[in-house]
Amino acid sequence: MANAVLDPISVARIPVTVVIPTLNEAGRIASAIDSVRWADEVIVVDAGSGDATALIARRMSARVMTITGMTIGAQRNAGIAEARNDWILALDADEEATPELRDSIASLCAGRFAQHRAFRVRSRNWHLGRELRHGPWGHDWKVRVFSRSERFSNARVHENLESLDDVGALDGALLHHPYRDLSHQIVKIAQYAKWAAEDMRARGKHGSVFAMLTRPTWRFVRDYFVLSGWKDGRAGFIVATVSAFSVFLKYAMLLLY
Repeated sequence: MANAVLDPISVARIPVTVVIPTLNEAGRIASAIDSVRWADEVIVVDAGSGDATALIARRMSARVMTITGMTIGAQRNAGIAEARNDWILALDADEEATPELRDSIASLCAGRFAQHRAFRVRSRNWHLGRELRHGPWGHDWKVRVFSRSERFSNARVHENLESLDDVGALDGALLHHPYRDLSHQIVKIAQYAKWAAEDMRARGKHGSVFAMLTRPTWRFVRDYFVLSGWKDGRAGFIVATVSAFSVFLKYAMLLLY
């Protein structure tokens, strides 16, 4: 666990609302919620899970909203709209907050350092049996703590907060386990490639054979050589190769459908 379980009676809650979008995350939602037991409010926005995700979340005293047919960004926005606190921590079911991040958020809520509208948080990523310290995964910062007035875009892939021009950084990290194994990664990137192609098509983009050849090649070169993914050994090579394949799938789907 990223965090010891806190006694809700003996420890004052930090006035922040944690919003977690979910879909069939019964195997991981407990760890995510347990890592933020110090938060005043946890809202799980479930997209209609067929497993015990919602049941587990309720048993852990999270508030559960069920909203189907929405993008992840829209799920997040629905939870933010219901938050009772001024500050939001956007968490995923495959992430855990560290004690250092908890302390940073406590200081923010107490007004002990200069405030911005939003804050970046470092993401420490584990995959294929190790932490990926290099490549794009080793330089991964996400804007995840922000004012409740902010909203996410409706992009189906890599949704971001809209119109941010005042962003700080917090100490601490999110411990991220994006894939259960390599098979899970392959399945997930195929779905994300489809969504990314749909987003691009909606923006008037068109595919080409040239893009299918050049963009995956550049992705591998960037991840493995420019960003030093090779320093992560076999895992770094596999991750860079699969990342390049995901780009190929995206442009292939954009071209064909």
